[in-house]
Amino acid sequence: MSENELGLFLRLRREAVTPAEVGLPTGARRRTPGLRRAELATLAGVSVEYLTRLEQGRDRHPSASVLMAFADALRLTPAQRVHLLGFAKAGDPNYNCRGGSGPNRGVRPAVRAMLDQLEPAPAALMNRLGEVLAVTDGYRALFGPIGLLDGGLPGSYPRYVLTDPRARTAYPDWDHKADKVVATLKQGPGRADPHVNALLEELSATAGAEFTRRLDTIPGLPDTNGVGRLTHPETGELRLAYETLNLSADDDQYLMVYLPADDATATALDRLVGRRPGGLRAVAG
Repeated sequence: MSENELGLFLRLRREAVTPAEVGLPTGARRRTPGLRRAELATLAGVSVEYLTRLEQGRDRHPSASVLMAFADALRLTPAQRVHLLGFAKAGDPNYNCRGGSGPNRGVRPAVRAMLDQLEPAPAALMNRLGEVLAVTDGYRALFGPIGLLDGGLPGSYPRYVLTDPRARTAYPDWDHKADKVVATLKQGPGRADPHVNALLEELSATAGAEFTRRLDTIPGLPDTNGVGRLTHPETGELRLAYETLNLSADDDQYLMVYLPADDATATALDRLVGRRPGGLRAVAG
């Protein structure tokens, strides 16, 4: 994992924002479509030298006000702002708001009941290590045949995606899926969490250079919803809309819920879970 997560995040966001998006002229000769350092520094009201130190990791203790100035300049979303503000609290590499608490593998009865109510939708309860703790029958029908649940519960979604050869067949956009898995593991305290760190060390050994490259280049800010493709051995390619529903901080868990993103996928999922036609309706992607 990069030792300069703040610098990585600032640089990637700067390179992703075009001058036109922040009201600046595009100009004729630019090496990159993103913002130059001087442009971002001016927008944020800091010196180019200071921004350079932050991006290069030579200064890792910016104030919250400076970070919010960057957030305004880069037009960050609320989730991106929260992520950026976390760097003000995490200047200490040993900072971890969870202390030494281990990953929660318990399933509260109310959460189990929620999963039951989500049937026939594929849904799973997961913790910060990406362990699959409880699932709906729809989830078993969707992910069981691709090998994700071979070892029973709890299963490890990161280990499956990053080290099981079947995942590359199951996910036509495997590179993007692998990026998302790494971003999810890096969110929050990252290596400062000893349990996450142990998993990252394990995956560095088992998944190799493809994994370590992602650790160094992908910020810990995963998307929480979207549409992805899955190739199922019984139904072929499916388009699935996914939503991440975070439980309370005390739970330190989240629900992953999948819905069909088109009518063909809705029909295929109905067949998989043995429900009447129309049990799962397609949602807009």
